[in-house]
Amino acid sequence: MNHESLFTVEPDESGTRLDVYLVARLHGPSRSIIRRWILEGHVTVDGKTRKPGYSVSAGETIRVIPQASPPLELLPEAIPLEILFEDRDLIVINKPAGLVVHPGAGNRTGTLANALLYYFKEVSKQDSIRPGIVHRLDKDTSGVMVIAKTESVHEALAKQFKERRVSKEYLALLIGHISPRKGVIDAPIGRHPRSRIRFSTRTRKPRQAVTRYVVTRYLQEFSYVTVFPETGRTHQIRVHFQHVGHPIVGDETYGRKAHQRIQDLEVRRMVAQLDRHFLHASALAFEHPVTGEKCEFRSPLPAELARFLTALGE
Repeated sequence: MNHESLFTVEPDESGTRLDVYLVARLHGPSRSIIRRWILEGHVTVDGKTRKPGYSVSAGETIRVIPQASPPLELLPEAIPLEILFEDRDLIVINKPAGLVVHPGAGNRTGTLANALLYYFKEVSKQDSIRPGIVHRLDKDTSGVMVIAKTESVHEALAKQFKERRVSKEYLALLIGHISPRKGVIDAPIGRHPRSRIRFSTRTRKPRQAVTRYVVTRYLQEFSYVTVFPETGRTHQIRVHFQHVGHPIVGDETYGRKAHQRIQDLEVRRMVAQLDRHFLHASALAFEHPVTGEKCEFRSPLPAELARFLTALGE
C-alpha cells in the first residue's frame, strides 16, 4: 500500500482525532502505524503537518502517503517474567498488565514473545513471531497464560482451546450494578464495521460468543464479578459487558463514555490513574498434553487492582 489517499472531512466527522479519523477511513493500517505516519510527516491537513491528536474540521483536506513497514524480526529480550510452572513440555506464566503478547506493526519489541526467546531454549516454532504462544491476553489484561515448548504440545493445547475443553476464569470490575447477579451473555461478535482495532456485537461477520458471570459483590457504583468465557473471541469479555451497559472499569476502548456516569469525582479520578483496565485472568485449567494430568493454575489479583478495591472500601 503506497498510493496516495485524499479525504475531505464531512460535517459529522468534525472534532474527531486525526489518527482515529484515518483508522476509520483507511480500513487497513492500525492506529499505531497511522500515528507513526503522522509523526513522520506523511500525513498533512490542508498542506500542514499536524499531531495525531489534532481535531479535524469539516471541509479540511487530508492527504496520506502510506509508508511500507520494515519486516518483523523477533529478537530475544531480557524482559522479567513470573513463571508459575515449567516442565519439559510447557510453561505457565503470570502475565503483567502492559505486556503485549506478540509483535505487530505497532509493537516490534518488548513483547512476551521476545522474552520467551531469551529465557527458554525450547519453545514451539509453529509461528516465527509467536513462538510457543497458544492463546493470548490483551495488553492491559493480566493473568495466567500457558506456553508450548514443542510443536506437538502446541497442537494439542490449541485443540483443547478450539474444542472448549480449557476452563478460564477472570476477575473484573464493572461500571454500575449489573443484574441479574448471575447470568449468561450470548451475543455474537466480530470486527467493528468502522474500526479495525475494535470488536462489536454490531458486525458484518458475527461469530458465536458466550460469557457467563457471577457477581461477587456490589461496591459503591461498581460490580465485582467472576467471569467464565465459554468461547475465546478477541476482546470478548470487554465487548460483552459493554453490550449489556456495564463496561469494565478503566477500559478506554469500550467504556470511555461510561466512566462519566461515575458520580463520585474522587473515584473517577482514581479510575483515570489506574492506567489499565480491571480485568485479570485468575485461573486456567487444562489437560496436560503429555501426561494427561488435569492441571489448574491460579494467579491472585495484582497489587494495583487490589489497592483499587481497598480504596473503594473493600
